[in-house]
Amino acid sequence: MLPKTQMPSIQTIISAAASAAATAMVIRSVAKDLIPHEFQHALFVRLRQFLSTFSNQLTLIIDEYEGLYPNHLFQAAETYLGTAITPDTKRLRASKPEKENQIKVSMEKDEELTDSSFGGFPIRWRFLCKKTAGSYIADPDDYYGGSFLKSEARFFELVFHKKMKDKVINEYLPYILEKSKILKEEQRTLKLWTLKNDRNWMMEVPSRMPWQSVNLDHPSTFDTLAMELDAKKTLMADLQRFVRRKEFYRRVGKAWKRGYLLYGPPGTGKSSLIAAVANYLNFDVYDLELTAIRSNSELRNLLISTANQSILVVEDVDCSIELQDRMKAAAKALVGRDPFRYGHGYDPGSSGVTLSGLLNFIDGLWSSCGDERIIIFTTNKKEKLDPALLRPGRMDVHIHMSYCTPCGFKMLAQNYLGISEHPLFMEIEQLMEMKRVTPAEVGEQLLKNEEAESALRGLIEFLEEKKEIEEVKDGT
Repeated sequence: MLPKTQMPSIQTIISAAASAAATAMVIRSVAKDLIPHEFQHALFVRLRQFLSTFSNQLTLIIDEYEGLYPNHLFQAAETYLGTAITPDTKRLRASKPEKENQIKVSMEKDEELTDSSFGGFPIRWRFLCKKTAGSYIADPDDYYGGSFLKSEARFFELVFHKKMKDKVINEYLPYILEKSKILKEEQRTLKLWTLKNDRNWMMEVPSRMPWQSVNLDHPSTFDTLAMELDAKKTLMADLQRFVRRKEFYRRVGKAWKRGYLLYGPPGTGKSSLIAAVANYLNFDVYDLELTAIRSNSELRNLLISTANQSILVVEDVDCSIELQDRMKAAAKALVGRDPFRYGHGYDPGSSGVTLSGLLNFIDGLWSSCGDERIIIFTTNKKEKLDPALLRPGRMDVHIHMSYCTPCGFKMLAQNYLGISEHPLFMEIEQLMEMKRVTPAEVGEQLLKNEEAESALRGLIEFLEEKKEIEEVKDGT
């Protein structure tokens, strides 16, 4: 031991430490500028591997995406960890979507927590994000060829003792999947999804979702639907049979999906029926606007990005396909390609979804990318559809949405006026047999007066005027 007279002073020690720290910072800065990033990363990985040999801890990574597909385990962990927050957690993220009752709590990025609720052994979770290097994405519809994009990768790290590896993988992670499923059902709010205006989702960057959502708060149910009772019961039975036959579909080698065609004149309740099905099954709705999709590959990517237990809606399918055909026909009449006139994304030879692309979407190999999906098509004119679309496997069930019937009228009277019988019912039903009227037209007349007698007499006047107009047109 050195004599006290030879011991360095505290001031000398602090000065030496500061000098060493400054030198280390200079070396680090120079190394960062001179040493290639790839070499730095390799050195860091080797150092981490070396240090891990002295540790009894194991790290398990759960990425947000696996290729083009969302990682369901990541989504389950995100839901589960919102209920596993501990007092030691310093930073949280809270949100409350409109029309939802519960506040959702989740981990903030670069935060960690320890979960000891399963088996008593501690598992440390970390929520991390990292920027991925910019990459060139080719876009054949872009006049300049493509663009450079930067993306962010999100992932969880699970850190636990090595001896718990089998228990974590075989018991803990399945427990999280099951627990999150229960939590999602308790917190579930129906969503209506529509396509984003941002076109960057087309470039197959996994972190870019092509859909944006709002809460689906449509009040339509099978109890309030102005539809023939037998047709209503048949549809409900078909839906119930579909959702409980997962193993049956797998056994017979069919994708677990069901196609419906709703056809009939405007105002007969096609949109209300879609909402009733969504409320009945508790399925989200994806509104697929074909005229907004520029290619078959876009349609395929959209299908991949939709969730299980969902309803894909293609409204006015006959008009959508015809519109694309007219666009192509008009484009063929143009000579050359003028990007300043038509825009850099203009390509007259490749715009629009083709019939073959639509068929592959609903009944090809890509249609099996997901389970428990319902596809609903609507049209005002069934006869305009290609026979290839109408066959079973594509449009399995055809539902005619007819003009208002006596049964439908009574349902509307119950909904709007709160009555199930009235002396004027017979006169109204007789007029409906002579003149076709849609449920939307009947509902509009019943809305005009809250008093039942006045509302029904107003409906009678409407039906008589409509009958007279039609007689004049027919020359009778």
